[in-house]
Amino acid sequence: MARNILRSLALIIPLIALTGTVGSAKDNVEIRLNGHFFAEPATVQLVVAVEPNAENRRLRVEADGDSMFRATEIELAGANEQRLHTVEFKNLSAGGYTLRAQVLSNSSVRSQAEQEIMVAGDGTGPDGW
Repeated sequence: MARNILRSLALIIPLIALTGTVGSAKDNVEIRLNGHFFAEPATVQLVVAVEPNAENRRLRVEADGDSMFRATEIELAGANEQRLHTVEFKNLSAGGYTLRAQVLSNSSVRSQAEQEIMVAGDGTGPDGW
């Protein structure tokens, strides 16, 4: 009996951890990208999936790195908005980055997703020494 409970908990706890976003499950946002390791100067293209909702007003996408920060915002048309949005960050320098997507209403963050990436290089940039 105790063994079955432990097995069930072992399956349920990771699912709970994966659903840890701000907002309800209906208002999910998801980041999709090909790979987590890039070479400097990196161009990182990601697709952000946003579940359409009448309260959605803006999509904010950030690349928050060790020595560099980039962000962009896209206006959303609530329930009439398309689900998929493509964002590209160019010339990212070497280091670790947190990619963050937030769906905002007029007053709060409705939903958020994050992914980690690594840009490898010697930090000298595209021009070399």
